[in-house]
Amino acid sequence: MTETTDIIDEESFRDSVATISSDGHRNFINPKKPKGKLYNLRTWFSIGYLIVFFTLPFIKVHEAPLFMFNILERKFIFFGVTFWPQDFFIFAIGFLTFMVFIILFTVVFGRVFCGWACPQTIFMEMVFRKIEYWIDGDSAQQKKLRAMPWNAEKIRKRTVKFIAFFSISFLIANFFLAYLIGMDELIGDIKNPGAHAGTLISLLVFTTVFFFVYWWFREQVCLVVCPYGRLQGVLLDKNSIVVAYDHQRGEPRGKLKKADDHDCKCTDCKEDGACKSIAAKFEEYTRQGDCIDCFACVRVCPTAIDIRNGTQLECVNCTACIDACDDIMEKVHKPKGLIRYASENSIVNGVKLKLNRRIKAYSAVLILLLSLLVFLLTSRTDLDVTLMRTSGMTYTTLPDGRLSNLYNLKLANKTHKDIDFSLKLENLPGEIELVGSGKLNVKKGDYAHLQFFVKLNKQEVKNWKTEVKIGVYEGNIKIKTIKAKFIGPEVYN
Repeated sequence: MTETTDIIDEESFRDSVATISSDGHRNFINPKKPKGKLYNLRTWFSIGYLIVFFTLPFIKVHEAPLFMFNILERKFIFFGVTFWPQDFFIFAIGFLTFMVFIILFTVVFGRVFCGWACPQTIFMEMVFRKIEYWIDGDSAQQKKLRAMPWNAEKIRKRTVKFIAFFSISFLIANFFLAYLIGMDELIGDIKNPGAHAGTLISLLVFTTVFFFVYWWFREQVCLVVCPYGRLQGVLLDKNSIVVAYDHQRGEPRGKLKKADDHDCKCTDCKEDGACKSIAAKFEEYTRQGDCIDCFACVRVCPTAIDIRNGTQLECVNCTACIDACDDIMEKVHKPKGLIRYASENSIVNGVKLKLNRRIKAYSAVLILLLSLLVFLLTSRTDLDVTLMRTSGMTYTTLPDGRLSNLYNLKLANKTHKDIDFSLKLENLPGEIELVGSGKLNVKKGDYAHLQFFVKLNKQEVKNWKTEVKIGVYEGNIKIKTIKAKFIGPEVYN
């Protein structure tokens, strides 16, 4: 019974999360401000990350944004290349390739993306949290301020913090919207907000969402909303490199002791200093693990977990516990790395990462998807053409005896220049006649629709359905050949 109870007590940390109290209310975490080599490295990486984030919307290629994800118009631009709904299969293959890459990356390196490159972590820990430390102070001051009654100091700090958080949320919302509609259009809408109420409403909605996330919801985005953390349960194995506690070296943990920490007063001790009590005390000290149970790793954790309990869903691999533990180890004159990037096998058996069958399988699938994606991108045409015969209509017999069919042509210009084109019958003699004032021109990044008749001599139409090939030319260069069926009488003599 005692052994079973001990096991249950050891596993009790899995029964709840630190962000929710026992009565179901929100429990705010106030982690101690981290410091150390890895935290400084993450800070510099985050600065570069933020520079890129706030710079990209201003970069243009051929007067178009470098990146744009216009979901409403179904127009996406990656590195200056425009993708339309007709390219959805390429986007789907690209997204699938990205997902396989994430899976492979997680299998090998765990959740390192979350701690180093996830926008939620970057903005929460490296922007809003730093501002919070500056206004409210470190962990102890924050807890004291939270428990403090509403006096002048608390009102002042809360007001300054509210304005700072809301202003930065508004700034992020503007750039987030710029990635959706383009910076030029966003600036134009801001200059004339009355004529673009939709943009203003979107800005307010995004600002409110970001403010809510970073003011109140915080780390619960990673724990409750984000599905990536839950993928760890099926993706990680004993060879995955994660932020891990070296239990082989750290256990059994205990408070730091000194070799002469004893109260022995026997005669043997007074005579030669070699009594059995001192030897026993020293032996106990040397058997103790390197972990001194200081809880420094827990105090700096932004999700308030104890990494010594092993890999947990809440861990975002932010490395704050590594810096905190290394600092303590240095002070007690023990080797650093009690908490470090490592795999379970490397800790238990001292083996290096091996390319197991799962990693090889994911790698093979990733290579295949990358090859397919490269092929689709290289074979992709700049002018997408869709030709269909007008529904509900058959052939028409003209006064001169020829037969005609009416066709609809839809073109999508994926380039950054206007395209003038021409149409030519390729496999049969005949004539192409445009309907109305149709123009053979497609503006850059735009669509064009036109109708035209194909007129053929009767002797050329040998079956009920005859295949016609039409070449689309830009000047003297053929862009594409399109095919269609020409409907005629079923039998001809």
